[in-house]
Amino acid sequence: MTPEIIHRLHFAFTVTFHYLFPQLTMGLALLIVAMKTVALRTGSETWDRAARFWGRIFAINFVMGVVTGIPMEFQFGTNWSRFSELSGGVIGQPLAMEGVFSFFLESAFLGLFLYGEKRISKLMHWFSAVMVFVGSWISGFFIIVTDAWMQHPVAYSRLPDGRFEVLSFWQLLLNPWALLQYMHNMTGAVVTAAFVVSAVGAFYLLEGHRQEYGRIFLKVGVIAGVISSIAIIFPTGDLAGKYVARNQPAAIAAMEGLFRSQIGAPIVLIGQPNDDTGQIDNPIVVNNVLSFLIYGTTKAEVQGLDHFPRDQWPSALPLLYYSYHIMAGLGTWFVLLMIVAAFLLWRDRLHTSRWVLWALLLSFPLPYIANTAGWMTAELGRQPWLIYGLMRTSEGFSQTVSASNGLFTLMGFMGLYMVLGLLFTVLVYREISTGPEPKTDAAETIAAD
Repeated sequence: MTPEIIHRLHFAFTVTFHYLFPQLTMGLALLIVAMKTVALRTGSETWDRAARFWGRIFAINFVMGVVTGIPMEFQFGTNWSRFSELSGGVIGQPLAMEGVFSFFLESAFLGLFLYGEKRISKLMHWFSAVMVFVGSWISGFFIIVTDAWMQHPVAYSRLPDGRFEVLSFWQLLLNPWALLQYMHNMTGAVVTAAFVVSAVGAFYLLEGHRQEYGRIFLKVGVIAGVISSIAIIFPTGDLAGKYVARNQPAAIAAMEGLFRSQIGAPIVLIGQPNDDTGQIDNPIVVNNVLSFLIYGTTKAEVQGLDHFPRDQWPSALPLLYYSYHIMAGLGTWFVLLMIVAAFLLWRDRLHTSRWVLWALLLSFPLPYIANTAGWMTAELGRQPWLIYGLMRTSEGFSQTVSASNGLFTLMGFMGLYMVLGLLFTVLVYREISTGPEPKTDAAETIAAD
């Protein structure tokens, strides 16, 4: 285990664990605004309580995201000091804006939303929910701008000492890669929130308690879920995939397991990439589809891995291949399940269709897996580059931090995050068990039961 591998594993663990929380808060912020809007327009106390309930879940996620996100950013200096030294003049700007503008905006209005309802008007309380949404989505944008520059460097120059500097901050923000990645990522966050909200609604209905809230959660979750599940495939996934194919063709070839360039390239539905033989074992393929998806014609040639030097192939090719196919496979399941649920909701039969309720309940972890697999696809596809085409990953880690030191801190993080994960689970479970009703109402319900 070389220091480079340990540093990569360390950052991969911390960023993967951290992103379990922002993906829910960013998606949930939009759904809370929807619930507050219905409450404001109708004057419904039930919808207002539903929004406040998810506001509390949001707050727990937000705190966990902050706690796990700060150490991750410190790792740029501790584990990736050479990368930070050379690229800090570029990536430092969006990261600073994320902290100064987005984090403080989001946290300030979240406090107002949670504790200021009795001190401000209903319209201002709705406005605080909107600003939490705006803050969380701006925060996500600046983070993605940072990553997009590493994927597709734009608006930079290189100084004589090797450091990068920004030529145009607006070009940095309007990086086409960032805009496409942002749309796809935020749609994925809404998918996660939609499934979580739907799952809690299904749980209440299956238990036979809090039926009114269960119906609200299902309605909001399924409507948001069917829209976002379709949008994450088309147009956002389709556009992002085509842009990757044009700018990182080796990544697309590895994701699809295309070892040899082909005219009318097929898409692999099932199979195992064999790095030694340069082929897919036990494949199930659909001919010509990959060429059509990328170039809009079945006659186009798609470059395979044989077109690129071996040292420019993604370094973890099987993991990249499986991550991509897990993401794509789960995305198909999301569309199918949410279309069925939306049809039953339209026919007013969803609340009594226990098999669909069970499917929604048991599917809530899957968007977390799909989002994680999606980010693994993006980051593994960029390898062996840390900054695509400019800096290899082997050139960016901290040379003075040994493998043993890195492994020691990784084990420490794993133990600490396990405790945080258990704490998070207990807190969310308590909120779901208590329900959206005020404590007095909840006590009366429990006593009546």
